Amino acid sequence: MKEKTKTFEEKMSELEGLISKLESGSVPLEEMVALHEQGMALYESCAKELESFEKRLKSTETAQ
Repeated sequence: MKEKTKTFEEKMSELEGLISKLESGSVPLEEMVALHEQGMALYESCAKELESFEKRLKSTETAQ
């Protein structure tokens, strides 16, 4: 079964949770690396989505 695509807000919330775990300093090094990789993937996904939103807003502004 296909997994539901996460919303921007869900991805940001997950990213915030990962950052909190990393900042706590109580995570073993191997897990820190995995969390960092996961966080970077979430960050890149959110950045792409924001870029897409920005393009949509600019295109509607120029159309008016």
